[in-house]
Amino acid sequence: MSIIVFSEHRNGNFKKQSFETVSYAYNVAQNLSTNVVAVAVGELPNEELEQLSKYGASKIISVNNPNWNIHDTQAYTALLSEIAEKEDAKMFVFGHSNMGKAIAPRLSVRLKAGMVSNIVGLPLSTSPMVFKRKTYNGGAFQHLEVKSDKCVITVNPNSCDIVENPQTVDIQVYDAAGSDMKTNITNTDVITGKIILTEASTVVSGGRGLKSGDNWKMIEDLADVLGAGLACSRPVSDEGWRSHEEHVGQTGKIIAPDLYVTVGISGAIQHIGGVSGSKVIVAIDKDKDAPIFKYADYGIVGDAFEVVPRLIESVKKFKAS
Repeated sequence: MSIIVFSEHRNGNFKKQSFETVSYAYNVAQNLSTNVVAVAVGELPNEELEQLSKYGASKIISVNNPNWNIHDTQAYTALLSEIAEKEDAKMFVFGHSNMGKAIAPRLSVRLKAGMVSNIVGLPLSTSPMVFKRKTYNGGAFQHLEVKSDKCVITVNPNSCDIVENPQTVDIQVYDAAGSDMKTNITNTDVITGKIILTEASTVVSGGRGLKSGDNWKMIEDLADVLGAGLACSRPVSDEGWRSHEEHVGQTGKIIAPDLYVTVGISGAIQHIGGVSGSKVIVAIDKDKDAPIFKYADYGIVGDAFEVVPRLIESVKKFKAS
């Protein structure tokens, strides 16, 4: 019996959430007296694979084949189902990412396993398995009991601390040709030079209160001094002020940074649904009745064009000291 973790990577390096999901699985494995098996798909050197053993993986299955750089949901499901059966998986853990959300439901059907998504903490119980998850766009929580012998779960970012639990690791190469893939990628545009929103520990986000895309420079400056990722609300991307790649919310990217700073965002429920996992939310808006203040840990009622420049200067002075 084992707990398997699907470990995502980008450009040959594991994502932060991969270390978090391995840490999560290790915590559960200790209660079940079992081990953690990490699965990595795509070309990765052994030095990078060994990173997973620092956080609790005692076995790593590497599908080290360039064909598997194509994200074909059906082919991935078939592959992971084979591995799950071979490893006698009790639980299969994904990050609550685009890939996790696409593959986990298919895999749960293949394995005849209970499926729980949007998990926001370690299990409340392991016998039976009871998980806490977000629902209603983050406006409420559910406690769900899994009654099947196996379960497939997706874990939200920041749901478990990344803790080092070094293990002696066994790395095995799994032979998978990838001949079942039906997806054909003809071109890939890779965004470089930006902090990846889903990986960022700090995010600064601007909304329609900025009045125009021409006023975005101060948001970029604030993100720069904070070392933050840059985001926006949906109306901003719809207006063409910013790229849809920066849109966070229920219909955009789901993020859960340690610090989320909003400027000129009213706080519609669709926006909150994508950022409610943030550990600390700081809101800046001139409307004291804006819904965002109901969710913010700290709020500043004021004109963004006055507040943000002063905030930037304050951060610079603090760093200088």
